[in-house]
Amino acid sequence: MEFRLPFTPKPFLHKIEHHHQLFLAGSCFTEQIGSKLTNYKFNTIENPNGILFNPISISENIISYINQKVYSEDDLFLYNEIWGSWNHHTRFSDVNQSVALEKINQSQKAAHDFLTSTDWLIITLGSSYVYALENKKVVANCHKVPTDKFNKKLLSALEVETAMGEMIEKLKIFNPNIKIIFTISPVRHLRDGFVENNRSKANLITAVHELVAAFENCFYFPSYELVIDDLRDYRFYAEDMVHPNYQATQYVWERFTAACIDEKALLIMKEIGIINSAKNHRPFNPSSNQHLQFLKTNLEKTINLQQSHPYINLSAELDFFEFGINNFK
Repeated sequence: MEFRLPFTPKPFLHKIEHHHQLFLAGSCFTEQIGSKLTNYKFNTIENPNGILFNPISISENIISYINQKVYSEDDLFLYNEIWGSWNHHTRFSDVNQSVALEKINQSQKAAHDFLTSTDWLIITLGSSYVYALENKKVVANCHKVPTDKFNKKLLSALEVETAMGEMIEKLKIFNPNIKIIFTISPVRHLRDGFVENNRSKANLITAVHELVAAFENCFYFPSYELVIDDLRDYRFYAEDMVHPNYQATQYVWERFTAACIDEKALLIMKEIGIINSAKNHRPFNPSSNQHLQFLKTNLEKTINLQQSHPYINLSAELDFFEFGINNFK
């Protein structure tokens, strides 16, 4: 007897190779997948403005990287004696205006430079609800300012499609070889309400499929469907019943690698996984000859992998094993 209907995403026609540059932008689910890619030594940059949920903010900020926007004092606001930007996460805020601007503009430059040679842009949309100031500017982060200072609006599928479409058009001119993967976050925005959350996700899904159909080299990966329709169980959510837990995220990750990452990269990831496990290993007897041999064996594996793939940065792993050998007692 079957108690669930498993869902296997179709493999992409074009797949991610290990040497590709990956730019990730969007919701907190972006950072969960991004951390796994970084752990396997992919060349990545994640959310240069911090976590972004709505398509307007994602589009505007990516366009700002293309245009090399430099933020000035006029772009910041002061609230509770802290300077912040409506386009940025609170991690960029500071009591010192100059420090806040320096952090923002350093991140802007890094994002622009990386985007010029990005192979894959992975965008995770979280919500089609936006919060706008009186001047109608949509904010990326409310910075804990009271909600009565904002106007809340549900974007239509057409509005989402228009915002993302403008971004894609500019990206294709800026970096003609870039490929884009869209995905919808399975995080449930229940503060908006059950019905409202579903309306929000539906508009995102509709818009993204229209974009994938309209633009070449745009793809859809079904993170949302894997959690909502395949796993379909509260035991795959954290205690808040809103965020997917480790098992759910790992499940989506396994489906992502199978569908989106090429076979050669998967083999490299396997080797890196072995080295990562060795680096994280805690020996029962660190003074034993067995442990010394363990360090030497894994140092050799790391050197061989580095020589075979010079673009991979394994300096931390090399330092770890060399330090252990040189300080062996």
